[in-house]
Amino acid sequence: MEERCPVALDPAGTDIHGEAARIRAHGPVAKIELPGGVFAWSITGYAEARQVLGDHRFSKDPRKHWVDFVEGRIGEDFPLIGWVLMDNLTTSHGSDHTRLRKPCAQAFTPRRVEALRPNVESVAAKLLDELSALPPGEAVDIKDRFAHPLPASVICDLFGIPEEFRRDFLRGGEINADTTTSPEEAAANFERWHQEMLDFVESKRREPADDLTSDLVRASDSGAGLTDDEMVGTLHIMLATGTEPVKNLIANAVLLLLTHPEQLALVKSGERSWSDVLDETLRVQAPVAHLPFRFAVEDVELGGVTIAKGDPVLMHFAAIGRDPQLHENADVFDIARPDKENLSFGQGIYRCIGRPLALLEAETALAALFERFPDLSLAVPAAELSPQVTFIMNGIGSLPVHLKTPGPAGA
Repeated sequence: MEERCPVALDPAGTDIHGEAARIRAHGPVAKIELPGGVFAWSITGYAEARQVLGDHRFSKDPRKHWVDFVEGRIGEDFPLIGWVLMDNLTTSHGSDHTRLRKPCAQAFTPRRVEALRPNVESVAAKLLDELSALPPGEAVDIKDRFAHPLPASVICDLFGIPEEFRRDFLRGGEINADTTTSPEEAAANFERWHQEMLDFVESKRREPADDLTSDLVRASDSGAGLTDDEMVGTLHIMLATGTEPVKNLIANAVLLLLTHPEQLALVKSGERSWSDVLDETLRVQAPVAHLPFRFAVEDVELGGVTIAKGDPVLMHFAAIGRDPQLHENADVFDIARPDKENLSFGQGIYRCIGRPLALLEAETALAALFERFPDLSLAVPAAELSPQVTFIMNGIGSLPVHLKTPGPAGA
């Protein structure tokens, strides 16, 4: 492959898809420069991504397989150090990954997720009731007032997070997604948040309840579970992935439908389903853009290049769904397209265990929102919306809308 200068990532993620196109121009596997001057590989090709996601030659454990980190060349001044210091599913490999995954995977079986449906519907109805009570004509940030609190409430209920702690605990996921924070702030935030979570785990040890955190503590204390640090890491990743990507999925879908009324009409007429909307949204506007990290455990030939042992690799999910080698008119939102194949929830053993719950939440949210507010419209031109300030997530910072609440029957 032609040798080119690596694409330096914009920490603020101001043009996720434009940047993805520039990376793809170097090939399906291309060199990038991360904040802090660290070089890595970005996977934008669908076929190559699918291979990496199922290839044992790629590890997620920096403590074992990131050569520069192990040998001390990556320190705490690295802007993405939080993604390295975590001790959870995102930083484990092989048998460690299986051990950490098993306790939580049992909570997300199809049967258990279906049992959560009444709670999801109740949370959605409560939030929509609050929106209905707002003054008519008021612009509402539907991401902040609906797309975020719905999954946040559900995942916090599942793990038994008290109301007074939820904002701080969920901030852990926002911290790691913010790629503009200084290294010093990122390290300090991580330490403070980590200690708060350790204290929470200890409180569940003293006063267990009917929640997933207490289940993890009981399993750990019986000698068959996780260490306290691993429990904190597990809580971190479950709270973060149970909230951040889902709120982006909901908000991205709402924006796409409001800017493509002909697509929304297909759903309202019954010609297409909410599932079609979600599958196409995941493909064309993946809620996670550029996810750290994987590391080659040996030299790997892929996509016309050699990824050397110890090299960091990022999966560019926002680009993978738009791979023109797989999809015709790949940048076009079309819920009627027959093939909506994407890898936005991962693949194989690294597939997101919360996928069934995320889809239930998003489908419930969209159906309820557009049923309650069928005349929902953008409060500002789409071109004026600003992206989320990160290259890791793919979303908008806010989504102001006019609800246009329908009046009483017969009015």
